[in-house]
Amino acid sequence: MRKLGVLAIALVMAVPASAQSVRAGIDAWGAGKPEQAVAIWRPLAAKGSADAAFNLGQAYKLGRGVTADLAQAQRFYEQAARAGHLEAQTSLGLLLFQNGNRPAALRWLKQASDAGEPRAMLIYGTALFNGDGVPEDRIRAYALVSRSAAQGLAPARTTLSEMDQLIPLAERQKGVALAQQLATAGKPAATNAAKAAPVRSAALPRQPAPPPSTGAFRVQLGAFRDAASAQRLFASLGSRLNGARMTLVPSGTMTRLQVGPYPTRAAAASACVALKPQPCFPVAAN
Repeated sequence: MRKLGVLAIALVMAVPASAQSVRAGIDAWGAGKPEQAVAIWRPLAAKGSADAAFNLGQAYKLGRGVTADLAQAQRFYEQAARAGHLEAQTSLGLLLFQNGNRPAALRWLKQASDAGEPRAMLIYGTALFNGDGVPEDRIRAYALVSRSAAQGLAPARTTLSEMDQLIPLAERQKGVALAQQLATAGKPAATNAAKAAPVRSAALPRQPAPPPSTGAFRVQLGAFRDAASAQRLFASLGSRLNGARMTLVPSGTMTRLQVGPYPTRAAAASACVALKPQPCFPVAAN
């Protein structure tokens, strides 16, 4: 059966409106002062703030304000995830996938998906469709991706369109019905959560202009023994790819992950700089 790829999914940073000190960290981050932001969040995370811990995880993953350290990112994501932070649960799941710990990754993604986190619903729904680490369930997969798309997640809409070509109408109808049941069942909890929902901020690193639709160059991010590992890395890089498209290039027993296109080698090299510390180098788009 044809497999679906997990698309890039943007990461977001979250702070509650009442936590002015955490907000101050977000403001410092947005002002280009990540070291100051980290200094604000670190003691708050030590006192148990899930939002501060999540933001520290983001900082360590991106290498902003601190030296990039995926082990530290995982530690802070997990602290926030165990406190019920949905974005942290999803980010932790993606990072664990990248590190090859699929069982733990799926547990966290399922937990966030059950709570209605749109990125987690897309990723876990794709895993259900592919039977990737979980029993195949195309009806539930369609339901979860439908709910994710309904919340405005653009990659979910793309995946849903692909599913429409692969799943019979009768199964899609069952998936829509299940999506409605899940949404209805979650409404009381969602209403309560909304009262305490964190204010989302777009305080992520500034990105260059999106790459053009055509170009002579891509960047290569690695070579993998299976395409699923390449897809997981692509998904984990999220908004840092700034709209670049994934290309999987077979090479003997390996699969090369390339993204782009870029009009010049210099533009591709600039994209690699923005992706540090991820290994990356420009290649010609054959």
